[in-house]
Amino acid sequence: MTREQLGDLILDSERQLYSTAKTILYDDQDCADAIQETIVKAFSKINTLRNDRFAKTWLIRILINECYSMLRKSGRFVPLEYAKESGEWGTEKNDEYLDLYRALDALKEELRMPLVLYYLEGFSIREIAQILSVSEGAVQKRLARARGKLRIDLLEGRESYET
Repeated sequence: MTREQLGDLILDSERQLYSTAKTILYDDQDCADAIQETIVKAFSKINTLRNDRFAKTWLIRILINECYSMLRKSGRFVPLEYAKESGEWGTEKNDEYLDLYRALDALKEELRMPLVLYYLEGFSIREIAQILSVSEGAVQKRLARARGKLRIDLLEGRESYET
């Protein structure tokens, strides 16, 4: 892969990079920092990419590693309350999905990440397995567990509104 092709891939993957980083870091500035570091690392390590076909998976993996590295360095995890205080939940655009966002955020990251990559980013199970460095069976199991937990959380939320 050439540097120009990598640049095009990064531009085409901008939304996916942001939403993946947002799943882990929450803060927009931290997401931007992680994406910038990912781009720098991708260009400096372009020779480690063995197969151009897996370039997007490789790029997302670098981003995830960078996000975790930032969390380790800062020693902080952002609770759900931060998102509420920052105003993200209160926008008119997000109001109808508020329960879904809350249920999604309540999931452990190992369940949330495959869900976001599969449903929001459109990655295949095989690609998610490569990104997360787990087996395809593990991805399928995590997706099933996450869907089950979401279903329970959303049904419980609906019942509490009806009573």
